[in-house]
Amino acid sequence: MELRITTEPQQGADHDDLLRAARIAESAGYDGFFRSDHFLPVDGGAGLPGPSDAWVTLAALARETSRIRLGTLVTAATFRLPGPLAIAVAQVDRMSGGRVEFGVGAGWFEAEHRAYGIPFPGPAERFDALTEQLEVITGLWATPPGERFSFAGKHYTLLDAPALPKPAQHPGPPVVIGGAGRKRTPYLAARYAAEFNANFTSPQEALARFRRVEEACRSIGRDPSGLVRSAAHTIAVGRDDLEVARRRPTLGPAFDEMLANGLVGTVGEVVEKIGRWRESTGITRLYLQLFDITDLDQLELIASDVVPQLD
Repeated sequence: MELRITTEPQQGADHDDLLRAARIAESAGYDGFFRSDHFLPVDGGAGLPGPSDAWVTLAALARETSRIRLGTLVTAATFRLPGPLAIAVAQVDRMSGGRVEFGVGAGWFEAEHRAYGIPFPGPAERFDALTEQLEVITGLWATPPGERFSFAGKHYTLLDAPALPKPAQHPGPPVVIGGAGRKRTPYLAARYAAEFNANFTSPQEALARFRRVEEACRSIGRDPSGLVRSAAHTIAVGRDDLEVARRRPTLGPAFDEMLANGLVGTVGEVVEKIGRWRESTGITRLYLQLFDITDLDQLELIASDVVPQLD
């Protein structure tokens, strides 16, 4: 089981906080260090010192880490045009020596779009744009050196793009897609993703999502066994119940629902929960959502006390 850390810097973090957490995660042996792509705190809090751009900070982390994989859970397709985004992600991949993974979604948080003047169309239009973005970005990365890439869609048009720079990974960084959609999400995962992530849900619902993606893979002639199954969960792990309670975030009813399916409990309880998840869903990768990015002791506790019991 690969364990990765995913963070929420918009809740209150600067780059030094991210760097400390990434270095601890790398030294503790975690497989990846990911971050959200948001411009407002999800609970309406102050979020001081303010939001940071996901790909700017990942570029900096790429130069200050050496082994750990880096990426987004997830970049919002509404935030950036696909051509410049393909360039940015490819450049960060080169800066990291080929350690980037590209988590991408349609975007969902309307308030942050209003706050920063970003258009927020309806769900169908956002998924249309995401589909075109995936075709453009993966097409640019896969275009052979010396050739040109053109695309004509409803939302984006590219003409004779030199399709540079090339990522360090060929044909490009692995694409991560997740979500609860029953039709378009499974199709996009089958068509473009190296990994499908069932985030913040129950094992039963996760398994239903995985099966929909498998069916979508078969419908286009893709072997679904090549798609990584992963999950993401909020963590509140402690040596005893008191430490668990201290770590349990309080972000309102919606977050309580996430915690109900999350990895909340003592070390032994969390080991048991991860084991049940692995057995019932077949996941091989787990993202641990660290809301308090300064709680580095929790990262070390999981690495030292939980991980050895997962083998």
